[in-house]
Amino acid sequence: MASPQGVADVPEEERTPNQSSIADTTNETGTKKESNLEKDDAPSPPTNGPPPPPNGGTLAWLQVAAGFVLFFNTWGMINTFAVFQTYYESGVLFHASSSNISWIGSIQSFLLQLTGLIAGPIYDRGYLRLLLVTGSFMVVFGLMMLSLCTEYWQALLAQAFCIGIGCGLLFTPTVSLIPTWFSTRIGLAVGIASSGSSLGGIIYPIVLYRLIGQVGFPWAVRSIGFIALATFIIPLAVMRMRVRMPKPRAVIDWSAFTDGPFIVFTLSVLILFIGNAVLIFYISYYPQERGYTDTSLAFYMVAIFNAGSVLGRIAPNALSDRIGVFNTMAPMTLILGVTVLCMLGVHNEAGMIVEAIVTGFFSGVVVALPPVCFRMLTENKAMIGTRIGQGFAIGGLGLLIGGPSAGAILGGAEPLNWTGLWVYGGVVGCAAGLIMICVRIMKAGLVLRVKV
Repeated sequence: MASPQGVADVPEEERTPNQSSIADTTNETGTKKESNLEKDDAPSPPTNGPPPPPNGGTLAWLQVAAGFVLFFNTWGMINTFAVFQTYYESGVLFHASSSNISWIGSIQSFLLQLTGLIAGPIYDRGYLRLLLVTGSFMVVFGLMMLSLCTEYWQALLAQAFCIGIGCGLLFTPTVSLIPTWFSTRIGLAVGIASSGSSLGGIIYPIVLYRLIGQVGFPWAVRSIGFIALATFIIPLAVMRMRVRMPKPRAVIDWSAFTDGPFIVFTLSVLILFIGNAVLIFYISYYPQERGYTDTSLAFYMVAIFNAGSVLGRIAPNALSDRIGVFNTMAPMTLILGVTVLCMLGVHNEAGMIVEAIVTGFFSGVVVALPPVCFRMLTENKAMIGTRIGQGFAIGGLGLLIGGPSAGAILGGAEPLNWTGLWVYGGVVGCAAGLIMICVRIMKAGLVLRVKV
């Protein structure tokens, strides 16, 4: 009987297991049956799970561009509130105390964060387009309704609730989607996208101020609505989900409350948002009320502040990719608190401009870096979306508290307590920075030269 070539010449006892298998599978006609060797050559079955992130490319950067637009129309609206605060304080539209006016911006900011608890699971089920359409509609509709308001409660419903919920439906999908397209450059990608909030905080205040005097408050607000409507076309056209969760995530990850570094960092974000709210709400009203600037420059102070934060959202995130996110965020948060305290030394126009630029730069970390921090503090990557939504919802309480508490400290009777206001904002900012340093120590100890 003929033997397979390369097998017959080898004695039976010296054959390798693979050779014996080949010989045993040969029939009398010399035809081989399926062998182990042939099985090894067969293509392996496809593995489960998504492919690795492209970490670049046209489609990935289009997601960043779409995220830029969504930040422009969500946090950009929040960063514009100082202009609304200053205008409402004039009493032209309605009469309310500083604390009550601050509730509008505080609720709007808080709902942007809180709505993530609902938007996250909807996003996980694959309804990205539904979130984009609904959120865009609510933002534009809220602005159109705000243009018709003449009472405090009407502005509260339109600006705080309608726009706030709409922004929340757009914000959470943005910070959940962009990291799925990048691996090593997550910080830079999120930083570029989040810089859209700074651009929104530059353009919208200028548009408002310039148009209020020319066409009045209603048409000024409608113009903002038309800008938002036009720019929302970009994310609706290009935004795509690369990865869909195998099952919708839980709304709350209860294990997070026993995760020491995570819950301590979330507390620091809550405190940080309180201090940052003081800046967002009063950076414009302060120089006008104290007479350091004229009314025109006071309105432009918001744009100057947000111009400073453009670099503050990109540069720290790019730096965090190299030296570590907590090595970046902790010291910058501490410096932010110090710069807020420096507002006590401002007594002229030049000093106010410098302060707006500097505080704007360091406040850039408030929006840009926390999503990256929450990602790092989440061991189970399948729970990243839940942890981000949960962390921002808790941290958002700081935005809810910050504005009204600052308004209460400022008071309604002359003279206004500006010293107490800036001490309040600066101290809580420094406290947040110290707590973040503690989180860094919890993760890496006292060793300085380690990326964390």
